[in-house]
Amino acid sequence: MATLKIAAIGLFMLIAVRAYGQQNIKISGRLTDSLTHEPLPFATVALLNAHTKAPVKGIQTDTSGNFVLENVPGGTFTLRVSFVGYNDIFKENILINPATGNLNLGTLPMTASKNSLLKEVTITAKKEALQNIDGKKVFSVNQSLVSKGGNAADLLQNVPTLQIDGDGNVSLRGSTGVKVLIDGKPSVIANGDITQILQSIPASSIESIEVIPNPPANYEANGEGIINIILKKNSKPGLNGSVDIGGGTRDNYNGDASLSYQSGKVNVYGNYSLKNGNTLSTAEQYLTFLKPTDSVVYSTQTVSSVTRNKIQFVKAGIDYSLTPGSTLGISASFNLRNRHRNEFLTFTNYSANDDLIEYYNRYNTVNNNGNSYEFDLDYNRRFKKPKEELALNFSYAYGSFRDYQQYTTDYNPINGVQSPNIDTPLISDTRHNATNYNIQADYVLPVGKSGQFSAGYRSQITLGNNDQYAYNVLGAGATPLYTFTDFFSSNNLVNAVYLNLKDQIGNLSYQVGVRGEDSHLDAIFRSYNANNMLFAAPVKVPVKGIYPSVLLTEKLENNSQLQFTFTNRISKPSVRQFNSTTDFSDPTNYYRGNPGLIPESVTDLELDYNKTWQNISFTSGIYNNRINNVIQDIQTDPVNDETTTIPENLKHSITTGLELIGHFDLLKGWGLTGNANIFDRDNAAAPQYGITANNGISWNANLTSNITPIQRLSFQIHADYRASDYLLQDKNRASFGMDAAAKYDFAGNRASLSFNANDIFNSRKRAFLKNSNDLLLNWERHTVSSRATLTFSYHFGSGGSKQKESKQIKRIEDAS
Repeated sequence: MATLKIAAIGLFMLIAVRAYGQQNIKISGRLTDSLTHEPLPFATVALLNAHTKAPVKGIQTDTSGNFVLENVPGGTFTLRVSFVGYNDIFKENILINPATGNLNLGTLPMTASKNSLLKEVTITAKKEALQNIDGKKVFSVNQSLVSKGGNAADLLQNVPTLQIDGDGNVSLRGSTGVKVLIDGKPSVIANGDITQILQSIPASSIESIEVIPNPPANYEANGEGIINIILKKNSKPGLNGSVDIGGGTRDNYNGDASLSYQSGKVNVYGNYSLKNGNTLSTAEQYLTFLKPTDSVVYSTQTVSSVTRNKIQFVKAGIDYSLTPGSTLGISASFNLRNRHRNEFLTFTNYSANDDLIEYYNRYNTVNNNGNSYEFDLDYNRRFKKPKEELALNFSYAYGSFRDYQQYTTDYNPINGVQSPNIDTPLISDTRHNATNYNIQADYVLPVGKSGQFSAGYRSQITLGNNDQYAYNVLGAGATPLYTFTDFFSSNNLVNAVYLNLKDQIGNLSYQVGVRGEDSHLDAIFRSYNANNMLFAAPVKVPVKGIYPSVLLTEKLENNSQLQFTFTNRISKPSVRQFNSTTDFSDPTNYYRGNPGLIPESVTDLELDYNKTWQNISFTSGIYNNRINNVIQDIQTDPVNDETTTIPENLKHSITTGLELIGHFDLLKGWGLTGNANIFDRDNAAAPQYGITANNGISWNANLTSNITPIQRLSFQIHADYRASDYLLQDKNRASFGMDAAAKYDFAGNRASLSFNANDIFNSRKRAFLKNSNDLLLNWERHTVSSRATLTFSYHFGSGGSKQKESKQIKRIEDAS
């Protein structure tokens, strides 16, 4: 009932505001390149008197190529469209009167002129940092100087509304259940581990970031919001290329290169990136056993590690225009990862009187090597009817990696008495592989003057294997440790169809959709019993559901709008969370999956207000997120000074918050982008695990300042803060970080030199307190992310004018 009331209130507010809207006649459309079909931003659209050719109205297209001429008077007109490097478009004898109503010209393809390959273009315009498009926030990342030479995680750190903790875990509005997609599809890099995926993709290969808190029906109905990473796909005319070479502190190096050629019907492109560097990390853990089973009451653990990562990423493709209305695209990518870590751990156990009971060290050596590749086949067809389109995709991806770890434990004598425990080295050898197939079809059909109906089908199959071998290393050699040896194979199938309708009534536009999904996870877990005999346990998780979505947008006066969103989704457990394999890398706390988990049920409601002034854009929103069957890691009661963390379904969690995003061009050459998010989280009690109901208010904020004091020299400063908050058993501590960067463009704008310093105060960390009836835990990990990097960049080619979104000086201002 509460959900229906909030939805009704939101709908009522939109209808009430709409009553004040003014009715006016509009002419709208969208400009694209006739070959690449990419949008053309900042093109000039002029409405001329058909007889005198005098200008009546004028506007420039936005970054998506769209334009809307409002308050068009009655009469007969000529529409002229101009853009640097393209042939002009003329639409003659456009008749406007109250009977004709609004006129939507659909998609207007522009053809490049013979002299389109300009040698020099010095007048440029930056792409908007933030766009709100159909309920998703699209962030342009080409202005992020502080992430130069970094990876996707470094880039997401600077995106408003997102937070990255010291371990690389990403969250959206305090929720860690967000799903990360690459070009709209899941990734098999590192067996789908989000943290490893973000570390494996270089920032230089990313075009934009889409943040979708409430995904519509055309997206998979899985996750507490979606982050879609769009990779670059060069489409500039002629031969173009770029090279970046960088080096930084702690023996960190990076480089990337891209090359593309576009002429006539063919566009060929390729990118290569290399990142090679060290990461230092320290951690501390303090345990208090409230109901001890032996003499140990207090336990401490300290960790220090050095990790060397070498990551290579390659992507290449070709687009070919089969006909003026159809394009075939083929692309492939390859990711190669090599990681080596040396880790030193110290453990101490104390009695209730603080007497030292046990003291030992552990040395861990970790080698993690893997690779993945993906093949994509895309076909796009545009029909004669404007905006009628068909898109087909088939993709195949395969990834595998091996995680080989050796643990050597040395027990130290206490008061001259040797520990009864045996110094036995252990080996964990885990081998993962995953194969993913994706078949997708999307069809768009225009309806009426401004409506659009879309429908689609998607089938996704993921086959995976996770085999863990464990060994004791004794004097005679390695012998199998059957307690921790097991095998997990899975088959995850998702079939989905969706229907979506978009239309407009006056100033009110609506989008309603529904998605139906039928998914099956079939898995087999094989392990050894007490007699070292292999047994098999099946895991079956069928999930069927209908998931609706609603998006209402009311355009108000003075460049403002009100938007209401409602979605109902699920958030499925990951394959790792279903897998009963035990991770024993931490001798005091094991991790094991739970095959009995069920998906979370997620309901989202949001009301946003967007306003744009000449130098300011502002977005504010209130949201309510309810999760039933919320999945949370629970730490079990200690047994022999050891605990086990297992994911469990708990009752519910409700988050209500306010989000503010603003961009301010304060002075010439100085711009600010800021984001603040304050929310209240209400967690239900779980008495079976000693968890009482709790709630608390938390907030996070970030601020990015861009300064260009003189031509060719620019600076950027970024700061972010994350306040403490409660999540059932855990109270997360606050974290703060600051980055800075500078860039100098050499004469000719072909080469540049960038310097960036990340985590200047070395203050970003992850820390929390855990409290239950049996255990108190104080944990903190500090990944030393502070580093400085110097990067030299050079680009060449003849198509730079289009990629830089060149702006014409001459424009026809609104004459009304």
